[in-house]
Amino acid sequence: MNYLSKEENLKMISDLSNAMGVSGFEDQVVNIARNYSEGLGLIKEDTLRNLFIYRKENTGNKPVVQLDAHSDEVGFMVQAIRPNGCLQIVPIGSWVTTNIPATKVWVRNGEGKYIPGIVGSKPPHYMSEFERKSSLEFSQLYVDIGARSMEEAVKDFKIRIGEPIVPFAEFTYDDEHDVMMGKAFDNRLGCAALISTLRALEGKELNVDVAAGIASQEEVGARGAVVTSRVIKPDVAIVLEGCPADDTFANTYEMQTAIKKGPMLRHFDARMITNYRFQRFALDLAAIKGLQVQEAVRAGGSTNAASIHLSNEGVPTIVIGIPVRYAHTHYGISAYYDFDLSVRLACEILKELNEDIIKGF
Repeated sequence: MNYLSKEENLKMISDLSNAMGVSGFEDQVVNIARNYSEGLGLIKEDTLRNLFIYRKENTGNKPVVQLDAHSDEVGFMVQAIRPNGCLQIVPIGSWVTTNIPATKVWVRNGEGKYIPGIVGSKPPHYMSEFERKSSLEFSQLYVDIGARSMEEAVKDFKIRIGEPIVPFAEFTYDDEHDVMMGKAFDNRLGCAALISTLRALEGKELNVDVAAGIASQEEVGARGAVVTSRVIKPDVAIVLEGCPADDTFANTYEMQTAIKKGPMLRHFDARMITNYRFQRFALDLAAIKGLQVQEAVRAGGSTNAASIHLSNEGVPTIVIGIPVRYAHTHYGISAYYDFDLSVRLACEILKELNEDIIKGF
């Protein structure tokens, strides 16, 4: 196996994490992913900014495995410009409102430049007793770029409605403690794992053909994966995802997605009951290969697997989830250990799959 080095993977993760790419505006992420995928095979894009990578070793007469990840991140959009120059916003993807105030963001302007702003709200000094005790509503938030009027925001800052707003964060890695911090680990970690998996298998003959789809707009309903699965028409699929960790709040016996305990394979979430036979195959293979994994039954949430497993005539699909603390906030925390095991597990699965095994799913 030609696994990328830790340094190579961390550079790719950093570049992808730092890229600006809320749902519907994934251009930077797609361009970076394309650059890291050069030489792997046929690369195509579509109008949704889905990126397709067809392994150059594919023969066209073997079962097709779709590798999936999504390129978008949660963020906001400019809905209106207020008379005082502040920006009224709407969320893109799901947020906990209390996590948003007093954070720094990037606002894209009409020239395509990202300029800094701060998410503002009414200071406590001006709140009534009722307001201080009430839950914060998203409508009470806005973005302040430093403009003093609507005219200044438009003419000097070049702000216009419909532009994306991205959390402001920078990737870091603490090698001593194996801690990655940065934004958009949901799901730039999955994008990096997908590319790293393809790199590791480069030149290796498999009993399956592999087509990768880095899909857009997962955070707003797994929309891009509706298209990628129709185009690829897979026999089975592996979804590589940055999954919300539960080890900072759950009871010990309930923890199923902890950092530094390997990838999480989910049996159930709000939009998919995982194909039992494919799931069992992956879990048993992990045990045989000595790869630490976690199992989860999720009461909520979903991934691109929701769209993929219902596509075509039904596609057996599993999710390999890299644990991310504080997903859907400005900063996540993850471990390189979990990322590395996710790549190795995906590689082992692809090496073992063949037509007979897939028919058994």
